[in-house]
Amino acid sequence: MSTESPLIQSMRTAVAAAPTDVPLRLHLAELLLGEGLSEAAVAETAVALQHAPGDAGARALMMRAMGLPAPAAEKPGSVPAPAPQEPRAQEPAPEVPDAPAPPTGFDWAAAENEVADAVPPRFVTSGPTSTAPEAPLAADGGGEPGDATAWEVDTPGTVTLADVGGMEEIKERLEAAFLTPMRNPELGRLYGKSLRGGLLMYGPPGCGKTFIARAVAGELGASFMSVSINDVLDMWMGNSERNMHEVFETARRQAPCVLFLDEVDALGAKRSRMQHGGMRNTVNQLLTELDGVGGANEGVFVLAATNVPWDVDIALRRPGRLDRTLLVLPPDAPAREAILRYHLRDRPIESVDLGKLVKVTEDLSGADLAHLCESASERALLDSTRTGVVRMINMKDLLGAAKEVRPSTDPWFASARNVAMFANEGGMYDELLAYLKRKRKL
Repeated sequence: MSTESPLIQSMRTAVAAAPTDVPLRLHLAELLLGEGLSEAAVAETAVALQHAPGDAGARALMMRAMGLPAPAAEKPGSVPAPAPQEPRAQEPAPEVPDAPAPPTGFDWAAAENEVADAVPPRFVTSGPTSTAPEAPLAADGGGEPGDATAWEVDTPGTVTLADVGGMEEIKERLEAAFLTPMRNPELGRLYGKSLRGGLLMYGPPGCGKTFIARAVAGELGASFMSVSINDVLDMWMGNSERNMHEVFETARRQAPCVLFLDEVDALGAKRSRMQHGGMRNTVNQLLTELDGVGGANEGVFVLAATNVPWDVDIALRRPGRLDRTLLVLPPDAPAREAILRYHLRDRPIESVDLGKLVKVTEDLSGADLAHLCESASERALLDSTRTGVVRMINMKDLLGAAKEVRPSTDPWFASARNVAMFANEGGMYDELLAYLKRKRKL
């Protein structure tokens, strides 16, 4: 093995001082490759790809360091290739007239086949696994980057229920109780069904209520508007009611529109518990807007989400308002597979058995699964730092992280159990009771 030059040693010192500086680390890898230290160059480039998985220059450098043909066209800003070596006499470069132009892309699938024996597969299977979609059932607030405020309306998105991994029972209930009537306006008019409706989703936090709301908007081809208590409440008397009215007016102007009321227990809390008259007036305004006097809410579909449905004013659940409820539970096995696959998609992994991982993550929410993948990455990163050898994230890291992650849904079920058993007026929590019995949580 060649001895490292003083320049490379200086560059290593600089990289150690700024470990997240991707261009600096790639420059070090270039120097190592130029000195013939291919293995060291591969290790440095692998760390760079951890920080910038989509960096075209880093990918091209990795291919060169592994002795594979580099991409024909590299993006601007990528690391330049070293000067070509002088050709050997016994291998003259023949002139090929009218040679075809090089391809503009790089065949990563072919490269994977070439190095299949050297690089372990990303995923392995211990049995049949579901063909879950790549996009997961995201945790609350994580389905799309950037939450809409009261004055922002998202155009019809491409996210639909097909992008929700698993959760088939929830999808069927949404179709039967909400989506089918909305998709067939002619039949609705024939049977006297107006194009308006309200649905209250409840369940433990981090299980995908916000993502489902966006998927419903995509199914209906409707605009999406998300509102929280911070968008409505104002310190000045009368402004909160005015804001609430303007929210609904904006949704009506954008119809068809899905209006998502996040944490509706804060917006529509029980008035009997309120001591501040201004907040009671805000709840009254919300009820008035939901009624939509004169059919003003035609084409406005109201979805609401809460973790504590027992704190929502009973008047909100009156027929004609949020008169349908949907329990959103922790992701089932197909949904967990989709979520895990999504959060591992850009990480350096090897030989991950998703089937086994799904079995040991029962009762974890979508947010818990995202945290599990993050913890496993930290384990591999710290181990690489200690040993000085960069390695992939493996099943040992993921299983170790799974043992440390406790279901964040347990405290919610502890509170919900008492409510479902002793305050189940009208059978609202029958579905929750059935789930608790099935899970032996009663």
